[in-house]
Order: sequence, then structure tokens, then C-alpha cells
Amino acid sequence: MKRSLQQIAQAVGARLIGEGSAEVSAVASMESATPEDLVFVEDEQHLAAALQSRAGAVIAGEFAGSVVRDRPLLVTDHPKLAFARAARLLRETSPSQGAPQQGSVHSTAVIHSSVLLGSGVVIEERAVIHERARIGENTRIGAGCALGAGVRIGCDGEIYPNVTIYPGTKLGDRVIVHAGAVLGSDGFGYVRDRKTGRYEKFPQVGRLVIEDDVEIGANSTIDRGALDETRIRRGTKIDNLVHIGHNCQIGEDVVIAAQTGLSGSIVIENGVVLGGQVGIGEHARIEEGVMLGGQGGVLPNKVLRGKGVAFWGTPAQPLREYLKQLATLARLAKK
Repeated sequence: MKRSLQQIAQAVGARLIGEGSAEVSAVASMESATPEDLVFVEDEQHLAAALQSRAGAVIAGEFAGSVVRDRPLLVTDHPKLAFARAARLLRETSPSQGAPQQGSVHSTAVIHSSVLLGSGVVIEERAVIHERARIGENTRIGAGCALGAGVRIGCDGEIYPNVTIYPGTKLGDRVIVHAGAVLGSDGFGYVRDRKTGRYEKFPQVGRLVIEDDVEIGANSTIDRGALDETRIRRGTKIDNLVHIGHNCQIGEDVVIAAQTGLSGSIVIENGVVLGGQVGIGEHARIEEGVMLGGQGGVLPNKVLRGKGVAFWGTPAQPLREYLKQLATLARLAKK
């Protein structure tokens, strides 16, 4: 929907330079922008290109405050964050446009009579929701989703098509789950009979809890706890094709990139960043603020610590040490 630049500036905490009554309706790149779009620039060297684009307005850093321009500027110390917030604001539906009404359930959806739906809930075609599930206000359940018995989903959630949520799983408010994800499935736990050599399944009777403001990428899988719980804490962002094993404890504001695999009973503390294709063995612990580079590997029971320290390699070690070792190997190879 269209918003005035004054509204956007107030919402994102930016200083407006220029005509505040001008309106934009979307965000775009500098290459594809139209006069109804908003663009952003993070450094001074790209400001000229932004001002030469067709965009209706530009979000920029303080470096743009004294520049001669022919269109409005929204000046802030964090242009990319302001741009993201503006994009979210422009996607919102105004009350006059009509919010979804309670009972907006597609005729092909199958919903047990004991399910409780909050106001504004939307259930799309062929979704199946089992007994005692509860869906909070303004949450959307996409086509072909399957929600097991006793599932709880909070308010303002977005569950994209073909997501499977196993019985007893709990999701907080404003959780986004992309297509094909599987939440709360059995962990990979077996006991070997030493006499016969055969494997028997260890009980997988715990649960999965996902707190507020978590986003889970397409085709990711998160196992429930074996006897207790797997928990994903507030604000964590999980990319596509990530696997999180049973009993894992993931802290707040953690970022996990695509194709990462976590074994069971791992602790990831607050603010950790895991690059793509990271692999972590069972019972390992990654302490607060650690950054682990792509394809890094952590052996079982190991601990990585050092807020703001970057690790890389397998087994993972501080980046400086890893690069020194690579340099040494290169010199030895030349000899």
C-alpha cells in the first residue's frame, strides 16, 4: 500500500529531507526502481547512482545530508535496517483494505471440531488440522499444511504451503515457516542390541518449542526432544535446508545459514552466527557471539568460545590460526 515519506520516516526513525507528502508503494533495487519505489544506499560511493535512478526517494546514511539532490532523502545511521523496516511497513494491509475475517477457511481444508481459531485466521486449501490445535489471531496456514494434535501457533504467524508440524509442537508469535519445513519429527536415536547387532528405537517423546519472531527456511527440519525438549529461542533466523537434531538448545538472535547440520543435544548460545554447510557433533557447545565460517566442523563434546571471534575449518579453530596453518602448508608444498 502507499505510504507518505513522512509516515515512513517516523516509522523507521529517519530524518526526512524534502517533500514529506510524496508517496511510495514499494521497495526496489536501484536498477528496477520506478517513481513509486524506495531504494537505499549504504555508502557514499553509490549515492550518485541512487540519485540517478528513477526511485521516488532514497534512504541513505548521514553522508547524504549535505548533497544536492532532486528527490527526497531519508537519512539514518543504518540505511539497510531502515529499508527493511520500510519494506515491512509498505507490505502491511490497512484496515480500510479489509483484514481477513475469522472463519476464513477454504472449503477443502479439514479441521477437527476441537480446534480453536483466533480472529483473522486464514486456512488455505487442503490444509489438515488435528484435534486440540490452537491457532492465534491473524495467522495464516498455507495450502497443504498438516498440523498434528495439540499443536499451538501464536498470533501473526505465516505458515507457508506444505509445512508439516508434528503433534505437541508449540510456536510463538510472529513465527514464519517456509514451504516444506518439518517441525517436531522424531530424533535420530537408536540403541544397539550387542547380542543381535540390531538397532532398536530410543523413545522420542519430547517436544519442540519455537519462541517468538523466529523464521525457518524452506525444507528445513527440526526434531523434537527425545525425553525433554528442543527449543529455538526468540529472534533466531534459520535458512533453507537446515537440520537441527533432538534436544538442541538454540539461543536468541542466532543466524544459521543453509545446509547446516546439528547433531543431538547441542547448545548454541545467543548471537551465534553459523555459515553455510557447518556441521556440529553431538553435545558440542558454541558460546555467545561466536562466528563459525562456512563448512566449519565442530567435533562432538567440544566447546567454542570467544564473543566476536571467527572460527573456520575442521576441526574449527580461530581464523588467524587456521590461516597461519594454511600458509605453512603452502610453504611446505613449495619445498
